Amino acid sequence: MDREEGSTLMRVALVRALLVCLLLASGCTAMPANPSTGPGDTSNDGARQAPGSLAPANSTSVPPVSGEILVFAASSLNDVFTELGQRFEEANPGADVRFNFGASSQLVAQIDQGAQADVFASADQAQMDRARSAGRIDGEDTTFVTNRLVLIAPARNPGAVHGVGDLAKQGLRIVTSQPDVPIGMYTQAMLDRVSQSPEYPRDFADRVNANIVSHEGNVRQIVAKVQLGEADAAVVYTSDVTPHVAPELVSFDIPAEFNMVAAYPIALVQGAQNRDGAAAFIAYALAPNGQEVMARWNFATVGSVAEDANARPRSGSTRVDRSDRA
Repeated sequence: MDREEGSTLMRVALVRALLVCLLLASGCTAMPANPSTGPGDTSNDGARQAPGSLAPANSTSVPPVSGEILVFAASSLNDVFTELGQRFEEANPGADVRFNFGASSQLVAQIDQGAQADVFASADQAQMDRARSAGRIDGEDTTFVTNRLVLIAPARNPGAVHGVGDLAKQGLRIVTSQPDVPIGMYTQAMLDRVSQSPEYPRDFADRVNANIVSHEGNVRQIVAKVQLGEADAAVVYTSDVTPHVAPELVSFDIPAEFNMVAAYPIALVQGAQNRDGAAAFIAYALAPNGQEVMARWNFATVGSVAEDANARPRSGSTRVDRSDRA
């Protein structure tokens, strides 16, 4: 081999090596960017994504999560979260979702006292803010669903209730919740709105409150009282009129000008033992599959309430264990 031929071969080898390097570099930098599929996922710079900005949790680019996930959730979420948990476990065979349903105020008290939880889903922002003030919320909370109020009476309707105005009728038996439970707070806010209307007496709320015969621990207990005929009327969430109880009740819409939007925030709990599983569950609740389940149980999905002021994400700021207060 002469010197010129050897030089040519060397140049060819160098070109081939350069091409290999370029191909390797291209393979490393030109990978398709996959959307985040959970609040626990990280981007290339390691930054955690806010739950409100998540893509669907069932993306094939993220492996399933596993382990026990303990979710503290408002009682009004009992049915929908039970189904949601079952679907989440089907998508994540190694996961074990457990629920503690109760009054949002009671759940905050439990979490503040050191109860172990991975996820907190509240029926109002006030209780989520309480948990945050106690240093028990990790990162952002995000509204994942909303609800509205509805008036219910027993199927036989012994109190002849046909609308909000009838709640002030003397002698009507009304049941509501303890004052610090979200459904009771929403009910009082609704009554205050009615009292301010020129169509009703200024003392309308006082007249209605005089008819209250019982303060229950959660919204499910309120529904049960009406079902059993132990009360003539109550205000509950639209989602509480489930297929199971609907045949035993009559329900009446509350006019939009008096009704309340109950925004439900969800967040990771500080010190969660299964942070990745908790983040994946939150992402699943926000994803299309999760929102479909919410709609089936008469909740308003986040997409349908995005313009509502009460539904804005807040920044900074299956087995069932029931403490059953809502």
